[in-house]
Amino acid sequence: MANYVNVSTVGRNCVSAEGRRGQDAVDHAKRLLEGEIAQVLPDRPDLIVLPEACDRFPDMKMDERKAYYECRGEQIAEFLGNIARAQRCYIAYSAARRLSDGSYRNSTQILDRQGRVAGVYNKNFPVISETTEGGILCGKDAPVIRCDFGHVGCAICFDIVFDEMRRNYADLPPEQRPQLICFSSMMYGGLPRLQYWAFSCHAFLVTACTNGRTLKNHIVSPEGVVIASTSQHYPYVSARINLDNALIFLDDNWGKLQQARQKYGPKVRVQDNGCTGAVLLSSETSEFTVQDIIREFEIETFDSYKARHRAHRANPANVEA
Repeated sequence: MANYVNVSTVGRNCVSAEGRRGQDAVDHAKRLLEGEIAQVLPDRPDLIVLPEACDRFPDMKMDERKAYYECRGEQIAEFLGNIARAQRCYIAYSAARRLSDGSYRNSTQILDRQGRVAGVYNKNFPVISETTEGGILCGKDAPVIRCDFGHVGCAICFDIVFDEMRRNYADLPPEQRPQLICFSSMMYGGLPRLQYWAFSCHAFLVTACTNGRTLKNHIVSPEGVVIASTSQHYPYVSARINLDNALIFLDDNWGKLQQARQKYGPKVRVQDNGCTGAVLLSSETSEFTVQDIIREFEIETFDSYKARHRAHRANPANVEA
């Protein structure tokens, strides 16, 4: 059945600490984040995605930054948790995190509607200087975090250029894949690459880059279509997405998709980007799920279609000598 989720991305601007240090700097970060998050609250988001290092000040030197992190501790996480609880939403909070052994991780913490940590992703591919200068160690896992609206994956900045990172999600069985991926970053990542991540993982991708007025943030659908973007005037954007969907390749499915549309009308939606040969099928009703439609009309999913072709190629009789 239709599973509508309101998602928002906030493109935090790089701002100066203005000479603030210690608790004064922490309080300044809270005020800035509160003001930026306030911009999307009228959209009643279920999930707000914040950029990488969203509580960091770029004009702090490394020793000042570490002193700031030491003072900050979990204060920003708790502050954002209070917002999440008050607004009944999830927040993807991306920031450097100090562990008990003194080492750091570049992490995205998914805070739930009660302000608790639903899951944590540690950046798998920090740039080398993050480790040599900042003590940030590489993460080793790419967890799929369960939220009340669906499954969420994460990637941070430089992760996006590594194909093995994408395949952590794309190669999972369909029922285990994230339905939505949060990409928090300090670089844009490149729109074609972002679109391919969404398409290959069959997931919505929500990007949140620092410098939201100059680096666009996007919400990308599982068929690789940008459905919302920030602008130089508005460094934040929201969209209503439907997670009850499936990617369908058109071969052998044209007639079946038309039959579903003829029977159920607007309760079934077929979206075509016109570029990939695949369409996004979704249920727009509470009466049945997209899987019900797939079963009723014997529609072959894109995953099944690819598996059938792999099996065909694996037969020696079908391969050149």
